[in-house]
Amino acid sequence: MPKKISTIRRGIAWGDISLAVLDTTALVNEAIRRHSLSPVAAAALGRTLTAAAYLCSWLKGEESTLSVQIAGGGPGGKISVSGDGALHMRGSIEHPGVTLPLRADGKLDVGGLVGREGTLTVVRDDGDKFPFVGTSPLVSGEIAEDFSSYFYYSEQRPTAIALGVRIGKEGTCLGAGGVFLQPFPGAKEENITRAEEEIGKYSCISRIIEEEGAETIMARFQAQTESERPIVFRCSCSREKAARAVLSLGRAEAERIAREDGMISVHCHECNTDHRFTAEDVKKLFDGEGS
Repeated sequence: MPKKISTIRRGIAWGDISLAVLDTTALVNEAIRRHSLSPVAAAALGRTLTAAAYLCSWLKGEESTLSVQIAGGGPGGKISVSGDGALHMRGSIEHPGVTLPLRADGKLDVGGLVGREGTLTVVRDDGDKFPFVGTSPLVSGEIAEDFSSYFYYSEQRPTAIALGVRIGKEGTCLGAGGVFLQPFPGAKEENITRAEEEIGKYSCISRIIEEEGAETIMARFQAQTESERPIVFRCSCSREKAARAVLSLGRAEAERIAREDGMISVHCHECNTDHRFTAEDVKKLFDGEGS
């Protein structure tokens, strides 16, 4: 049975390495449900959602926001993910139904879908005067290596990352998640090397999440869970925001569209929701009777 709650657990590995273990199975299944994702598109978007959720866990407050865009030139098109400090995540991939042959090793070809000639961009707004914008070139399109490169070059934080999404025969996510290891300042060199070596053992992180769970992974790193937070798929769009978009058209144009098309539909790409306004709804909006 698919898991109903996604979580991020934090602890300390070997005394001086920050450890985060994410189980994002439920988050990915919600993305699949909303966007009708092919298996390889679910893997690409799911890995990005997982990495973005980790980034959001570092935001200063619940109202702080973060967005990620990956543009690699592949057949899947751009991947866009956003979230906030409350770990409310949402996202989409430009071409959600694209399928590709499996790689020679039998795994989903995420790098082929994403492409390898492009950039990963992160925009973080903690309420300061100017949002932080970091961009790094893609390394492989496989997402984990790309985020590891981003952390090193844009944030000067060496980070060992494992990401995975396992899709079953029926198209649902059986297991998804990630492991993130970041050394604290002054961390022992042998522990940094150990973190780099250990992350290589998690090439099948999604299967480990499915079969053993996040707590078992924490124990493997000799770490106890110091904090645990839920992660949910929740969009910031609303009918009220959509109504403001309709009002921005002006009365004459909005009434014309509603009359000719039968309604006005305001589409949110991140959660694949259509906010629909009939001709009567449009009239009420401009008459000041609410949305």
